[in-house]
Amino acid sequence: MAEPLKDMYNQEVIQTLAEKIKSVDHQFNDTLFIQTIFAGEWKELALKQRMRKITLALGQTLPNDYLSALHILLTLGNDAQKGLFVLFPDFVEVYGQDHWEESVAALAYFTKGSTSEFAVRPFLKKDPERMMRQMHDWARDEDEHVRRLASEGCRPRLPWGEALSEFKKNPDPVLDLLELLKRDPSKYVRKSVANNLNDLSKDHPYKVLQIAKEWQGHHDDTDWIIRHGCRGLLKLELPEAYALFGYVNLKETPQAITDANIKSSATSIRMGDSVDLHWTVKVEEPTGERIRFEYAIDFVKANGKTSRKKFLLIDRKFFQKETLQRIRTHCFANLSTRKHYAGLHTVTLLANGVELASTAIELS
Repeated sequence: MAEPLKDMYNQEVIQTLAEKIKSVDHQFNDTLFIQTIFAGEWKELALKQRMRKITLALGQTLPNDYLSALHILLTLGNDAQKGLFVLFPDFVEVYGQDHWEESVAALAYFTKGSTSEFAVRPFLKKDPERMMRQMHDWARDEDEHVRRLASEGCRPRLPWGEALSEFKKNPDPVLDLLELLKRDPSKYVRKSVANNLNDLSKDHPYKVLQIAKEWQGHHDDTDWIIRHGCRGLLKLELPEAYALFGYVNLKETPQAITDANIKSSATSIRMGDSVDLHWTVKVEEPTGERIRFEYAIDFVKANGKTSRKKFLLIDRKFFQKETLQRIRTHCFANLSTRKHYAGLHTVTLLANGVELASTAIELS
């Protein structure tokens, strides 16, 4: 079993960091630094909690003057960030908000060695107009890591990051920024742009759909962005989204698919168990358009209601008649993003949003 990600912060890594700081700041109390970090319930802390504790220990043992402390971290350079996740940007986030220009420059530098996408968010919330002007400058930077920071830092729903409610309400400042990056030569940047669009589509599906229509067909890299960025719109089963990306309208041509079926290898299981989902379908008409096969599970929630989650099976064009007979294994173990509850879970086979067949699994 792989070690928990939080274990990247261990005694050896902290000791190495302390030695590096001591080499450029001879007054640094490395003993106090290490003792402060591991005092208390260290083992119980999650990844970001451990990182924040290290940040606070830095604040306690580096010079009291922020700019002097920041100078030490900058002197260490990005090589010193290896194995530390986003520790240096976190120090800027905690202690640097009253020194805007120096802190923003430091975030742009540190992002080249890790990422400043989390640390930049308090600056955005404090002064969104000023920070977005800075991000426009970053979007034109020659370094792909800095350009990616411009997009990733303003994602409204960044995983692990603080939500940006202002951009959930009004996505226009973000969309203006993404215009600068829609043909970026770096896939690293383009993936961030696509994920940003996907975030925005959850609150403004039709606005993102309109952007996709305007961007489509002008550049291959942009077409990749909008296809990846509109994946959430396909899950919403918007007819306009299916049409935009060349999916056959199965509501108008239901005869194109026959003999659909889905069965589970077990109809009653315990939490943590896996089941094999056997699904079969015949494509009767070679449309030359895309068909997106998915299965959806209506997960039982704590209040007894259900919430549907979709899982992709196949997404491609069909140029001839085909019979598909496949098996997909699904595990009902708890995840950080999903907790399971006992009850009847309906599993449904879909094609382009049209329900074809279903089965049920009792989870206990």
